[in-house]
Amino acid sequence: MNPRSRLLLLALILPLARLSAEPMAVKVAVVVTFEVGADKGDKPGEFQFWAEREGWSQSIVVPGVDHPVLTDGKGTIGVISGTTARCSTQVMALVLSGAFDFSKTYWVINGIAGVNPAAASIGSAAWAHYVVDGDVAYEIDAREADPSWPYAIIPVGSTVPNQKPKRQGWEPDAMAYPLNGRLVDWAFALTRDTAIPDTDEMRAYRATYEGFPNAQKPPFVLCGETFGSCRYWHGKALTQWASDWTRLWTDGKGVMAMSDMEDQGIAAALSRLSKMGRVDFQRVLFLRTASNYCMQAPRQDVNASLHAEYAGYIPALESAYRVGSRVVHELAARGDAWQAASLPP
Repeated sequence: MNPRSRLLLLALILPLARLSAEPMAVKVAVVVTFEVGADKGDKPGEFQFWAEREGWSQSIVVPGVDHPVLTDGKGTIGVISGTTARCSTQVMALVLSGAFDFSKTYWVINGIAGVNPAAASIGSAAWAHYVVDGDVAYEIDAREADPSWPYAIIPVGSTVPNQKPKRQGWEPDAMAYPLNGRLVDWAFALTRDTAIPDTDEMRAYRATYEGFPNAQKPPFVLCGETFGSCRYWHGKALTQWASDWTRLWTDGKGVMAMSDMEDQGIAAALSRLSKMGRVDFQRVLFLRTASNYCMQAPRQDVNASLHAEYAGYIPALESAYRVGSRVVHELAARGDAWQAASLPP
């Protein structure tokens, strides 16, 4: 066998050997949704700052997961879930692969998002108490809908917008996933004073959001819900829909802060895996940081807003790492002491 053939055979065998070995116990799993190029040294996506700064020197190939899992070998791993519906299937593939023991793992899902200007400003970081699913709905073309409706999106099982259906047995079993409130509050308290980068470009852009005081603030850490939908929506009317939808499915307890395309899928996968005993959903955190606003400024055209360059893109990536890593490091440092409980002391 020539050297090239030997290398190819090793490349095929080593991942299988890793998967057949004793599962690696994971203290903390860091999950992001995309990377635009290499893990290090080029234009960053959500993974790059973690990969460059965390010392994840080991790489593990997991069948069904597009990007190799990185680890420091001490109980922390970094994962790219993929975007839209792919995130759910890849998280399932990761957990069911047998390569890792996630039974007592803390999960920190983080990434950039569109921010509701009523809630926060670009660069801001929001810890969610609820993950809201915006995918499952009836929809009518707005040009054909009742003109009195604020939007033409209706909960499945209802006849008008913003009306929770009576249970008939075939509607989705979950439209909002409540997270462990004490764990979320602990993460917020730990990180609320985190310094987040600000730039002249961000200051100029947020100044255009007249009448939205939170949108005009320098970036800050808050608690606010994450609203996930595979469709990239944008604009004033749909922001009202997402805000109403969040209040509806959280029984008035949640405020929509961040819009994204993955969290509903990741939450669905982890909640089901928790019912299987593979993960503990009480140990799951969702952190989103704002690269852009999810609706136009008062004097801005909606299409121009949709296609505007993200003034907060790099600061949001930095925000996700700075805020998220404080929690990851604390959990990793004390992971052994917290194995028997679902909360930090």
